[in-house]
Amino acid sequence: MGLGTIYTWSLFNQPLADKFGWELGSTAMTFSITSFALAFATLFSGKLQDKFGIRRLIAASGILLGVGLMLSSQVTSIGMLYVVAGLVVGYADGTAYMTSLSNLIKWFPKHKGLMSGVSVGAYGTGSLIFKYINGAMIESRGVSQAFLIWGIIVLTMVVLGSLLVREASMNASPVSASGVRAKDYTVKEMLKTKQAYLLFVVFFTACMSGLYLIGSVKDIGVRLAGLDVTTAANAVAMIAIFNTAGRLILGPLSDKVGRLRVVSGALLVTFAAVMVLSFATLTYPLFFASVAAIAFCFGGNITVFPAIVSDFFGLKNQGKNYGVIYQGFGLGALSASFIAALLGGFKPTFLVIGALCAISFLIAMLVKAPKSGTPVLAEAASETEAQIKEPQGKEAKGMRLNPQTKGI
Repeated sequence: MGLGTIYTWSLFNQPLADKFGWELGSTAMTFSITSFALAFATLFSGKLQDKFGIRRLIAASGILLGVGLMLSSQVTSIGMLYVVAGLVVGYADGTAYMTSLSNLIKWFPKHKGLMSGVSVGAYGTGSLIFKYINGAMIESRGVSQAFLIWGIIVLTMVVLGSLLVREASMNASPVSASGVRAKDYTVKEMLKTKQAYLLFVVFFTACMSGLYLIGSVKDIGVRLAGLDVTTAANAVAMIAIFNTAGRLILGPLSDKVGRLRVVSGALLVTFAAVMVLSFATLTYPLFFASVAAIAFCFGGNITVFPAIVSDFFGLKNQGKNYGVIYQGFGLGALSASFIAALLGGFKPTFLVIGALCAISFLIAMLVKAPKSGTPVLAEAASETEAQIKEPQGKEAKGMRLNPQTKGI
């Protein structure tokens, strides 16, 4: 929940612009940098976990996250804001996010969709609760003091939470219902498959739509729907509620009906919602319905994707493999901001997102997992045959392996 509080960023855009006289688009760019740094951090989180252990790594990330937010209270230039609230906060958040999510999936390999929903749902719940906490602090104490208090609270939450974590051990992927153990791909092996790149495109699209909305929803409500600032700010809570609902509903649903079916449906709904935002005359209900739909689908997609990656490429290297695919998160955030700046507004950006949703829908409908795996009966027979052979050399004297106990 502490890690998920960064999704309240759109509350800070206008207060920062008003206090320092910055362009609103410049302050909004901070969240894109945060998202990019978050995704970039996931490339290294697996190796850091192997070296330091999950508890130490999450605790250190929580300290760095809190310090980054507290330092944000002292910024006086947009460049400083990009460094501390963007790079530092994003890197710390991404490191703790990826390690905790992958660890939970390894604990419950038979319920990967459900566990992703629980983990990422807590992430969304943090944004919902802190919409009110951060909003109240900005109003009562000002934007700089709000950063300071926010940092202290988040540091405490993440460090205390790290004490409750136990590291899961995973030597090989579990056996499927058909009696086949999926191959555990390394990152290099995964990158040799076409499926890795197709999944990246789909994930990039899903993240672009959701992150662009999260970072600018209040401003979209004011400019496109003609809402007042207070009413438009309620869209932040709307996003948090439906974002969390999508995680809790679509994650478990993917265990039952298929993960790519869930992703395909979510992309189709997202396409419809961005078309409404682009072409319809937005009323209060229509605006909030579209926002809710995009947030719900975004939450569901980023919940289901960790399980898809483990289904395709195995559980053993889940954190490292998903870290590569997860770069679509950061690139999606940055790309949306650059497209908006290049094309000059919200509506052209929504049209680009809609086109990408249509392409990604087709990919999700057609892509299949790599055909590789080891039949468990053959594997077991091979192991037993090797184990019952008599040892060779000096060590063989008076020694014979028992096939019933596998030599133990």
